[in-house]
Amino acid sequence: MTAAPPLTWLYAPGDRPHVVAKALTCGADVVIVDLEDAVAPDRKAYARDATADLLGRTPPVPVHVRVNALDSPWAEQDIGTLAHAPGLSGLRLPKVTSAAGITHIAHRTAVALYALLESALAVEQAYAVATAHPNLRGIALGEADLRADLGVREDTGLDWARSRVVVAARAAGLPPPAQSVHPDIRDPEGLAASCARGRALGFLGRAAIHPRQLPVIERAYLPTGEEIERAETVLKAAAAQQGAQALADGRFVDAAVVTAARRTLSLAGRR
Repeated sequence: MTAAPPLTWLYAPGDRPHVVAKALTCGADVVIVDLEDAVAPDRKAYARDATADLLGRTPPVPVHVRVNALDSPWAEQDIGTLAHAPGLSGLRLPKVTSAAGITHIAHRTAVALYALLESALAVEQAYAVATAHPNLRGIALGEADLRADLGVREDTGLDWARSRVVVAARAAGLPPPAQSVHPDIRDPEGLAASCARGRALGFLGRAAIHPRQLPVIERAYLPTGEEIERAETVLKAAAAQQGAQALADGRFVDAAVVTAARRTLSLAGRR
């Protein structure tokens, strides 16, 4: 059985090393040290140096760094300083709008790259970005910026863009994207409902901005007991008889159903 994919990605501001240290012990699957939106311009250099110090050794969980936008004054130094750090597991590239931005960075480092699509242009270029380079391991939306760019007032106004990114990722052979952050840390019910909607759209897991959001996200994306039981039934039937078949309860089983069942059970061990 394949290893369970990450479900929780916790952001921590790079200019607050004590917050980053706490984030590493909060149970997130991946910690994202943010050098971009969470850090004021006059703190960028400090955040970069503090993050370089952190990544000079192996952290207890995978650490990604969201560098500054590629057209910003800080991006080149961010990447030059951090791209080969021994403790770095991934670079998250914000405000990507083309494949060229990915290939430019991929030629400078072998570390895994993740593209954040945060504008209408980026969404239109989703598949081109997703297939830009083998070092690109995932794409995701940056919904705050995208919402502003589109002038969207209702959350459902982003559903087309969300589906577009899910389809582009899967078409490129990448993992299902993780959802963008839920900005209200005092709204666990809204977060849970939003995660349920994201799961229905094909997302897998979610970024968080506070540790209290982590268990809500994990519960929302873990399979239920009923889903696990149904997946086990499918795999037992597939093991007993090859090819398409109908189960006693009327469900049809073929290769696609078996693949989905395996995906469900890969997450079940986290329960």
